[in-house]
Amino acid sequence: MKLRIGFFSLLFLVSCSSILKTDKPEDLKLKSDIDQRLVIEEVAEVSVVEKPEQKVMKVQTAGKQKAIQPPPMLALEKSAKNLKKKESVIAREPLLEDSEGFIGRRPLHDPFQVGEKIKHEVFYNLFRITAGEMEYSTLPYKIVNGRKAYQFAISLKTTNLFSSFYAVDDRVVTLVDYDLWLPRLFTLHVKESSQLREGRSYFDFEKMKARYEEKKITSKKGVEEKKQEWDLLPYSQNVFSLIYYMRLFAWADGKEYSFRVADDGENLVFKGRVVARETLKTDAGEFKAIKIKPEFTVKGAFKPVGDIYIWLSDDERKIPLRIESTIKIGTIISQILDYQPGVK
Repeated sequence: MKLRIGFFSLLFLVSCSSILKTDKPEDLKLKSDIDQRLVIEEVAEVSVVEKPEQKVMKVQTAGKQKAIQPPPMLALEKSAKNLKKKESVIAREPLLEDSEGFIGRRPLHDPFQVGEKIKHEVFYNLFRITAGEMEYSTLPYKIVNGRKAYQFAISLKTTNLFSSFYAVDDRVVTLVDYDLWLPRLFTLHVKESSQLREGRSYFDFEKMKARYEEKKITSKKGVEEKKQEWDLLPYSQNVFSLIYYMRLFAWADGKEYSFRVADDGENLVFKGRVVARETLKTDAGEFKAIKIKPEFTVKGAFKPVGDIYIWLSDDERKIPLRIESTIKIGTIISQILDYQPGVK
């Protein structure tokens, strides 16, 4: 599985001591019709007012409050509504996903709070030297085409010491539909010793198409462009929303959890199971933890991604505590340093 962020870029040591720079930053600017397809609004506050005849969403933005009428339903939402009419309970789609802890697509307990920050230390097990820090952030909600959306950010930056070998300063922001829990857009910003890269991925759940586009500058090849479009399977996550989506599930012993992931022109199925429950001692404190072994399948065939384990806190928050990935020269570990809860 190819991840689009430089998490493992930390491993490739090269004789370069600083972030690559360009004299023409406009070369990285992405231009496409995605800009016309999405209307993204900054909001300070979102509230829902129930009326007998309709649901009206009130948005506080730029010091003014305005009411947004419910937007046209996405194709998947129409399908789910038709299914609900035939069922005595609100149905959970797709069928491959576990339904415990959900009402339809919404979780009974929402672990995400605006302002939440989870800081990780990234290091090797062979020598305990910090290579970098990773941070997971829950940012203020946004409105995407009239629909409330989560805004999640993941950043990765090397330490001053490690940057003398290979410098990384990467960040990705992904927007996820609040009601359906579907990723709409992610934007990727990569600044490293060997490359500068701007990328974005748009999931169109009306036309069931996924698109990815990027511009990259390297010292060897100069400016390169890449564009992909492929058929999207319903209810697919992207590679950045998946770590957040994992936090919604119950993770009971003896059960396998599955959901779809679309990336790099492929439609995959994430599968995970609990392999242990243990107490994890970290710099952020002691946590009761769930240890999960993830796997991926492509077109029905198992696709190995190496020995990777993910630890989540064994509570309603399901905080990402630790990620281990075995490589040829040992194990790279990302472990929690600090946790700051947000506010509902």
